[in-house]
Amino acid sequence: MSDTAVPAVRDKSKLDDVLLAMDVVDTLRHREQLVLTELDAGAREAALLARLKDIYAAQGIDVPERILKEGVKALEEKRFLYEPPKPSLGVSLAKLYITRDRWLAPVSFGVVAIAALFGAYQIGVVVPARAEAERARIELAETLPTELTRLHGEIGAIALEDGVKLRADSLLSEGRTAIADGDAKAARSAVEGLRTLQADVAAIYQVRVVYGPGEEYTGVFRIPDDVPGGRNYYLIVEAVDPAGRLVEVPVTSEEDRKSDRVSRWGQRVSEAVFNGVAADKGDDQIVQDAVIGQKTAGYLSPQYTVETSGGAILEW
Repeated sequence: MSDTAVPAVRDKSKLDDVLLAMDVVDTLRHREQLVLTELDAGAREAALLARLKDIYAAQGIDVPERILKEGVKALEEKRFLYEPPKPSLGVSLAKLYITRDRWLAPVSFGVVAIAALFGAYQIGVVVPARAEAERARIELAETLPTELTRLHGEIGAIALEDGVKLRADSLLSEGRTAIADGDAKAARSAVEGLRTLQADVAAIYQVRVVYGPGEEYTGVFRIPDDVPGGRNYYLIVEAVDPAGRLVEVPVTSEEDRKSDRVSRWGQRVSEAVFNGVAADKGDDQIVQDAVIGQKTAGYLSPQYTVETSGGAILEW
């Protein structure tokens, strides 16, 4: 025969005693004057207990004397008194956690915004800067030295003027110095100078007087400031390659010393040449002998077939 299990009966007496003691303490706190009168004045505990019993009796509550004593003792020991925790890191973190519904969303938004800005900075500034630094490193170590040597050699192979060779040597020296100093920008400038010089030396074109329908000027004259009453004569010309295409060439104005790359400019000639071209054009509006110069490979400047001082203008 098996024993039948008996459900455990929960003893509520201890819990009730604690609750009564807490109520006594609460009553004492709310009757602060009573506490001050009886306890601070040194009244006997029995009188205080009797007063408390009267208070509860008036409410129809019978509280055992041991519970009243326990309540008085708990009040003196501040057993049921809540004391706020002292400031500390743990307390601060707990308060932050409790109030997270107020600050979590704004802080999360701020973190996301900062992360986005950081990402944009990395992509827009840091990554391109690193790529540029790597490109410059490769250029300084490989590309630029190779280009300097190649262009200098090509110029030296076709140049027929000492001035061209000297200019190429100077640019080569500038480029190598820039590479040694780690100055990619200056090295690129030297390479570009050699590239332009190589193209100018290798160029082949004719210098041809401009005329024909729609052309307003074939020639102009200027009265120089330093020679009152004198005149400088210019034919308006253009550079044309063997395929009939216009070519941009370096020209420096003798009026203000400004230089530019142009396909058309005013070439200074003698008065006799100027008048001869004017007469040639006057009979049928065609300049029969329009070609006045030839630029061949190996030289920087054209060789002219007419009398010229070499001066030029860029505006007329």
